[in-house]
Amino acid sequence: MAFAQSEKTVNVGGAPRYPSKNIVQNALNSKEHTTLVGAVKATSLFDVLQSAGPFTVFAPTNATFDKLPAGTVVYLLKLENLEKLQTVLKFHVVAGKFSVEELMNLVKKGKGKATLKTVSGGELTVTQKGNALSVSDRNGNVATVTIGNVFQSNGVIHVVDTVVLP
Repeated sequence: MAFAQSEKTVNVGGAPRYPSKNIVQNALNSKEHTTLVGAVKATSLFDVLQSAGPFTVFAPTNATFDKLPAGTVVYLLKLENLEKLQTVLKFHVVAGKFSVEELMNLVKKGKGKATLKTVSGGELTVTQKGNALSVSDRNGNVATVTIGNVFQSNGVIHVVDTVVLP
């Protein structure tokens, strides 16, 4: 008789993330990522993040989106602003699977910073201070990774505390 092996999960938003599930399947269970999931559902990124990938996603929480100026999320979710929303979301996604350790190695090799190309075509700069990793945009927004290495079947999620913008 075969027994199912338990998976090593990471809790995000009070719900476990299963390495055998894809990014979207796991995100749908997070109470802390309902804004992100709603935005992803409104765009073509929903299908992309269910594909084989791999992807690295810097995932803002609901509280992170709440830090944006009042009305920003509502504005982006309007049908006429779909392209802007897609660009913002794709700016949080990098092709490839980069663990925290791999990102730290890239920063070390880059003498204090590493540049990642996002699927929107922009760039994120990764830096490290102690054991903390941060990603920043060209506008000066700096997002700290609060939960790293949430592995998925098609990549990895790093929860961040700030929305980075193209």
